Amino acid sequence: MNIIILITAIVILVCIFANRISGKFGIPMLLVFIGVGMLFGSDGIFKIPFEDYSLAETGCSVALIFIMFYGGFGTNWHKAKPVALKSLLLSSFGVVITALLTGVFCYLALGMDIVGGMLIGACLGSTDAATVFSILRGKKLNLKYNTASLLEVESGSNDPFAYMMTMIVLSFMQNAGSASDMALMLFKQLFIGAALGALIAVLAWLILKKVTFSAAGLDSVYMVAIALLAYAAPAVLGGNGYLSAYIVGIFLGNRPIPGKRNLVHFFDGVTGLLQMLVFFMLGLLSFPSKLPEVVLPGILIALFMTFIARPVSVFGILAPFRCKLNQMLLVSWSGLRGVASVVFAIMSTAATEFKEYDLFHTVFITVLFSLLFQGSLIPAFARKLNMIDDTNNVMTTFNDYSEELPVQFIKININEGDRWEGKQIKDISLPPETLVAMVIRRSKRIVPKGFTQLRAGDTAVLCAPAINDSTRINFTEINVTKESQYCGLMLSRLPPDNGNLVVLIKRGDKVIIPRGRTVFTEGDVLVINSAEGE
Repeated sequence: MNIIILITAIVILVCIFANRISGKFGIPMLLVFIGVGMLFGSDGIFKIPFEDYSLAETGCSVALIFIMFYGGFGTNWHKAKPVALKSLLLSSFGVVITALLTGVFCYLALGMDIVGGMLIGACLGSTDAATVFSILRGKKLNLKYNTASLLEVESGSNDPFAYMMTMIVLSFMQNAGSASDMALMLFKQLFIGAALGALIAVLAWLILKKVTFSAAGLDSVYMVAIALLAYAAPAVLGGNGYLSAYIVGIFLGNRPIPGKRNLVHFFDGVTGLLQMLVFFMLGLLSFPSKLPEVVLPGILIALFMTFIARPVSVFGILAPFRCKLNQMLLVSWSGLRGVASVVFAIMSTAATEFKEYDLFHTVFITVLFSLLFQGSLIPAFARKLNMIDDTNNVMTTFNDYSEELPVQFIKININEGDRWEGKQIKDISLPPETLVAMVIRRSKRIVPKGFTQLRAGDTAVLCAPAINDSTRINFTEINVTKESQYCGLMLSRLPPDNGNLVVLIKRGDKVIIPRGRTVFTEGDVLVINSAEGE
């Protein structure tokens, strides 16, 4: 037991420090975790024997619950709403089209039987939310035409449809029922999964509104329980638990929950750890000695999906919306395969006696190729297609961009000659609903009273109510380049009627609150509050 714990700790540390390799060479982080797993596996240096597909299926399925839940919880619905229809069409019909075309390719070009080809297509039908989120966040890759939100919602919501297709093909292979039985199963998967997901989301939200947790961290434990319930309740009744978990996540993630930012960071850490362990397990489960047998069909499948199946589905769905050509090309290229595809392959291997070809390693090779080839080139491809939006921040599409506190704090430095210098707090005229919450004097924190006198060098921390969630504030960021119209311009020279307000300037490591005589310089990042409709 102690040896297992020791090895687990070492593996986690190796994966964490391997992130440096990922960042330095532009290799997707999750691909590094697979490599570490292969290094520790039966064919690797440490030769840890592991070939338990049932155990791997259980572990990966649990991880996928939280990945799906967090995919919804971390998505900013306000940003995603304008592209929701396109994303949902891609995550449903797009998955079906991609899977069917891939199945036909496996049958016609690779000589597989049609059912086995369809099983591979179903396993590979969905795109990977974890990898898409990782690339967008890690590279600060904001894209034009709200494409980042489109990719986030699509990749976060398409796993349930790939799962349903996988289950249908497996049922057919096992002669588990007639066409009507499969149609009923499909209906139950969708209806029960969506209905129970909506019900659990509303009930969980009502409980959150009524209950105050007595100990710190219990809100995180509560959310973990809700995520598990969201999956298990519909799954027991024959519904799609992954669809339910995603619905619950996106509903709760877009409600004004106290401490929501901390919850997002909690799930960010949890899902990061789970992804790390899952990809390590997948690397451990693979046998590099078996890969040469499937490397050619795996790469051919990956190339077909990258250049034919995925573009056909994307263009077929987005072209009627008159989307830009460069946007459709980037969305096509960003159809990365990942953990869900390999999890479905593990499920299929554990559930069927079909052994005519190595399903797991074929899918494994396809995923490796997708992560290494497509994933590494997304930033360069986006720049080549002129799809980078330098005027905004991709983090605004996630729910941890803004603080979710009922109050906000303002820091005011008291200098010599200021009108507050020498005054007692009770004699200071403050705006309504504003309170001096703390005075910092020579690194000492003072809880102020009415008779507390402010001195030069003090820092007064003011507390005021935060705006509520229904208030729309459109913050954008603008990078000031040498050619920018803002470079060298004084704030007071901005047109007064443009409907925008520069609320702060990021200059290197400094944050500057601008005044009328503040001059914008090259390298500044302007945070602007845009008027409604701008």
